[in-house]
Amino acid sequence: MHRVGSAGNTSNSVRSRKEKKFTYVLNDSDDTKHCAGINCLAVLKSSGPGGPDYLFTGSRDGTLKRWALGEDVASCSATFESHVDWVNDAVLTGGNTLVSCSSDTTVKIWNCLSDGTCTRTLRQHSDYVTCLAAAENNSNIVASGGLGGEVFIWDLEAAHAPVSKSNDAAEDDGAASVNGLGSSLTNTSMRPIGSSNNISLHATQSQGYTPISAKGHKESVYALATNNQGTILVSGGTEKVVRVWDPRTGSKNMKLRGHTDNIRTLLLDSSGRFCLSGSSDSMIRLWDLGQQRCVHSYAVHTDSVWALASTPTYSHVYSGGRDSSLYLTDLDTRESVLLCTKEHPISRLALHDDSIWVATTDSSVDRWPSEAHNPLKVFQRGGSFLAGNLSFSRARVSLEGSAPVPVYREPSFSIPGTPALVQHEILNNRRHVLTKVTTGSVKLWEITKGMVIENYGKVSFEKKKEELFEMVSIPAWYTIDTRLGCLSVHLETPQCFSAEMYSTDLNISGKPEDDKVNLARETLKGLLSHWLIKRRQRFGSQASANGEIPSGKDMSTRTLALSRIEGDSTAENDHVVYPPFEFSAASPPSIVTEGSQGGPWRKKITDLDGTEDEKDFPWWVLDCVMHNRLPPRENTKCSFYLHPCEGSMAQILTQGKLSAPRILRIHKVVNYVIEKMVLDKPVDSMNADGAFAPGMPGSQISHPAVVGDGSFWSGLKPRQKLKPCIEILCNNQVLPPDMSLATVRAYIWKKPEDLILNYRVVLGR
Repeated sequence: MHRVGSAGNTSNSVRSRKEKKFTYVLNDSDDTKHCAGINCLAVLKSSGPGGPDYLFTGSRDGTLKRWALGEDVASCSATFESHVDWVNDAVLTGGNTLVSCSSDTTVKIWNCLSDGTCTRTLRQHSDYVTCLAAAENNSNIVASGGLGGEVFIWDLEAAHAPVSKSNDAAEDDGAASVNGLGSSLTNTSMRPIGSSNNISLHATQSQGYTPISAKGHKESVYALATNNQGTILVSGGTEKVVRVWDPRTGSKNMKLRGHTDNIRTLLLDSSGRFCLSGSSDSMIRLWDLGQQRCVHSYAVHTDSVWALASTPTYSHVYSGGRDSSLYLTDLDTRESVLLCTKEHPISRLALHDDSIWVATTDSSVDRWPSEAHNPLKVFQRGGSFLAGNLSFSRARVSLEGSAPVPVYREPSFSIPGTPALVQHEILNNRRHVLTKVTTGSVKLWEITKGMVIENYGKVSFEKKKEELFEMVSIPAWYTIDTRLGCLSVHLETPQCFSAEMYSTDLNISGKPEDDKVNLARETLKGLLSHWLIKRRQRFGSQASANGEIPSGKDMSTRTLALSRIEGDSTAENDHVVYPPFEFSAASPPSIVTEGSQGGPWRKKITDLDGTEDEKDFPWWVLDCVMHNRLPPRENTKCSFYLHPCEGSMAQILTQGKLSAPRILRIHKVVNYVIEKMVLDKPVDSMNADGAFAPGMPGSQISHPAVVGDGSFWSGLKPRQKLKPCIEILCNNQVLPPDMSLATVRAYIWKKPEDLILNYRVVLGR
C-alpha cells in the first residue's frame, strides 16, 4: 500500500519513490470459466415468472461471474472484473446490488444485472478484506471485516451518493483520487493514512461519507453475520471469540468465549437470537445471544470448519471445511449425516431451493441435493451418527476406521472451471514460459503475444523443460506469479527495458536484420494498441504526436528529471505493432496497474476506451507508448578484451577494453577483426567513442588501441586468392558465429571479471 507523502514535508529527502508497476494477466482461451478456487457464492432468485435464477461466484482469480441457471444448465452471462487480487466474499442486497470484497483492500459495489460495471469502490480498509454481511430486510446495510482488525458498517445509499458531478462510476472504478484534494474526492475512496496526511483526510470528510466503525478487534477478522433486520452484527477471527455489536452505532454488546482456535464462519438466525459458529478447532457451536452462552457444541468435522448454511427454519445446519466433507446436522437431536465428500476443501455453501451449491479451493462449483425443506428425508436414508461435544471425538472415530459413508456419490450438476496453474518456468529466451496445470497438462506460452503456442498434453514438466533449453542469455525483463491461477506478468521500470533482440531473430519482415528491438517497449505497444486507436478516435492524431500525454505537471517534472531519455525508433514506426507482439482479441489479457490518482485497477485491454491517462497509467508506460522514450538503462553493454591466441602470429589489434551491446553476435566480432587486419584501417582514424554496433566496424575503446607491426600481412600480395578465416575463442573453446556476447559470458566465460576473447587466423582458398 502506497502511503501519501506529507504536503508539509520540506526536508531534503532524496529517497526515490518506487515507480508503480504495470502487470498484464494472461487469460485462458475460455474466459467464461474461473481459473482458481471459488471463495464465495450468492444466489439471486428470479424476480418474475419465466426469468432465470442467477448464481454469483467470486474467485481467487480476481473476478466474479454471473451464471444464468436453467434445468441442468448454467451459462456465464457476465464477468465482473475490477478487483486486482482474490475476491474473498460477495453478498447480494436490495435485489440488484452486488457487493464484493477482496485482498486488494477494497469493497466494490456492482449492479448485479449489468454487464459487469463497478459503480463504486470503497477504500477504507488497511489490509485484506475477508468477509461481508448484508441484512436481508435492510438493503442499505452491509458490514465488512478484514485482516487489519477493522469492521466497518456501510450505508450503501449514503456511500453511493455523489459529492460532485465528476464522482461517477468510472472514477470510482479505479481512478478515485487518493493523494490530492480533487473536487471528486469522497472519503469512501480514501484509505486511512498516517502522520500529517490526516490533513487531507479531514479535509474530505466534511464532503464525503464515513462508515460506522465497530472498534474492538485487536487481530484479524475472518467472519461476519447479521440478522434480517440489520440490528445485530456478529464477528469472529483469530482472537477465538465471537463479538456481538449494534451495527447502528458500532457499540459492543458482548463477547462470547468457547472456541480454541480461529473462528472462520458465522451464521445468525433471522431474529438474531441464535448464532452458529465454525472454527479451525473443528467445532461447530450454537450460541444463545439472549443468555450470552454456548448452548450446544457439535464435533462433526475432523478439521477446520470454513462454511455454514442453515435450513430456512434454522433447525438443521449444513457445514463444510478443510476435511473436504459436507455434513448435515440436526441442531436439536445432534444427529449428523455425511452428505458428500469432495476432492478439495470446501470454502463456501449456498442453499438454492432443495439443492445446495458447494464451492471449493478448486475452480469448479457443484450442486448437490439438500432437501432443505424436508431434511428428515436425508436422515431416513441411514448412515447418521450422533455428533460428539468434544473436538477429538470425530477425529478418533475416523482414525478407528468407522468413518461415515456419504449419502451422495455424484453432484446433480457441475459448473466446471479451468484447471489452475501449479508450476511454471521462464525459459532462457525470456519470451516463452512453460506451465503445468492441476490436471497435469503442460503448455508453452509466448509472453509477448499472451497466448499458448504449444499444448504438450500430459508429459513430464522437467523433461520438457530440458528439451526446450537454449543456450542463450537474455536479461530478466519481467517477473511472473500465478497467485490468480493464471500467469501474471509484471513489468517494472527501468529493469523491464533491459532486454533487446535483433529483428531477424524475431522474424520481423520489413526491418533491417540488425535493428534492435526492445522487448518491453514492443510488448507495451501491443498491449495498448486498442487503447491508442480509441484515443486517436477521441482526440485525433495529435493525441500521440504532439506530446499531449503526459500532460500533467507531475509527469513533466519526472520526465525532465531523468538524466537522459532514449528514443531510438523512427517516428513513422512508433505505433506499428509487429507480429511477435500482437495480442489476441479473442482472449485478450487484462491490465492491472495504477496511475497518479486512485488505487490499482484491472481491465481487459479491449475494454479500454481511450480516456485513460496519467491518472490511470504509470507515467513511464505512457512515455514509452506515446513518445517512444525509454528511461536510462543499465547493463545493456558488455565489456571485453580481444587478444590473439597464445602462440598465434596474428597482429595485436588493441590492448584496450572494448565495449559492445550484450546482444552482439560473434560474427560481428569476426568482421571487426577482419576489417582491422585485412583493410588495415589505421586505428587513430577511429572514433574512440563510436559504438561497436551492428554494421559499424568500430569499437567503444576505453584505452588507446595499439596496432602490431603488421608483419603477418606484409608477405601477402593484395590480389592473392588466400582468404583469411578468423576464429574467435573463449576459454580455448571455438565460439559459434551466431552466439551473443551475453551468452558467451554466461555459459562459456562464467566469471565476474571482464570477458576475454581470443582470435586466430586460419588461411583457406
